[in-house]
Amino acid sequence: MLRSVLLHLATKPGIGRALDRVPLSERMVRRFVAGERIEDALRVLTRLDAEGFHSAVTYLGENVATVKAARAAAETYCTLLDEIHRRGLRTTPSLKLTHLGLDLGEEVALENVERVLDRAGQTLIWLDMEGSAYTDRTLAVYRRLRARWRNVACVVQTYLYRSEADLRALIPGGVTVRLCKGAYREPASLAYPRKADVDRNYARLAGLLLSPEAQRFRAYPGFATHDERLIHVLLEKTREFAIPPDRFEFQMLYGIRPDLHRTIRAAGARLRVLVPFGEDWYGYFVRRLAERPANLVFLLKNLVRG
Repeated sequence: MLRSVLLHLATKPGIGRALDRVPLSERMVRRFVAGERIEDALRVLTRLDAEGFHSAVTYLGENVATVKAARAAAETYCTLLDEIHRRGLRTTPSLKLTHLGLDLGEEVALENVERVLDRAGQTLIWLDMEGSAYTDRTLAVYRRLRARWRNVACVVQTYLYRSEADLRALIPGGVTVRLCKGAYREPASLAYPRKADVDRNYARLAGLLLSPEAQRFRAYPGFATHDERLIHVLLEKTREFAIPPDRFEFQMLYGIRPDLHRTIRAAGARLRVLVPFGEDWYGYFVRRLAERPANLVFLLKNLVRG
């Protein structure tokens, strides 16, 4: 029930504008969001790189209403890539297609993503997955881009019933894929309503990505999870299938379960930390609260102290 309420609140940006006027909220948000400017993101990315982490960076925003806004988002990613290359950071951009104009038409989004890919060189570019209304369109754009660029990656969400079929269709193309549980509000007709079922599906799809068949196609999975039990299961699976450490990675969101970083790295696995930044932080922030009750407890404790 609490998760449903929070996911509903995530769609109310007016609340975020009100929180912007509360001094304490900025300190709370900075636990999960690097800041509003490119410079804020680069500061965090540089620190993570110095500490031995790989990273990803996302410029927060979605569902832009004008071509101008979509082009501006693409230009921000191009500027980021210039700095990533100049500083030699182990960072990959991760972008939402609706931020680059998908609501305005597939061709608008394609044009903007292609601008980013042209600037990327060999740097991997992730196409984030959004709500289920965008799943088919996002995968269609991914397939069109993949025909020309090999450094483009996609995302599959394990709370959707359709995800096993999607993954089986993607694997023969040698997919680089982020496997995540999913953070949007979805009806029970499309997504597993129970967390236990989502977790079981995650483990099943992870096993599919690590299977000998998937590895023959050079599938590269990024396991995006903060679930300690699931992390141990996945580490055991990689040992069982004799998957070398350069053929998979774990991915975690900035500010969430940093206590698990040591566990993952001690096992010899690669860890990538996703760093978000931008003015449009509210929806992202509330979805992070919905994912883990401990995040909400942390927020409430600090609000009381303030």
